[in-house]
Amino acid sequence: MRHCSVQVRGLLTREELDRYNALMEVGHYLESQNRYDLAAVVQAEIDLLIMPAIERLKAKSRERDRMTREFLEQYGAGWPGAGDDAGDAAGRGAEGESPDG
Repeated sequence: MRHCSVQVRGLLTREELDRYNALMEVGHYLESQNRYDLAAVVQAEIDLLIMPAIERLKAKSRERDRMTREFLEQYGAGWPGAGDDAGDAAGRGAEGESPDG
């Protein structure tokens, strides 16, 4: 049985977490009995169960990215590598040119 990440488990509701733990227990039992065909069905149910938590994690990430972008737009103008024309890690600007010309 494949566990979901700690970040995803942390975003499960109490009801979802209880169901997740119960399904994992059933899946482990089925695997111990070499019933991998049934364990696969349980794993598919777990995958469906955690989808809302994955979406919540994505939403938190988008919100954090938005807040970072707003912060950099407001305060980052004087920082090297900040702002809309910051470029990438290789030192290329927004147009893809190197800083040397």
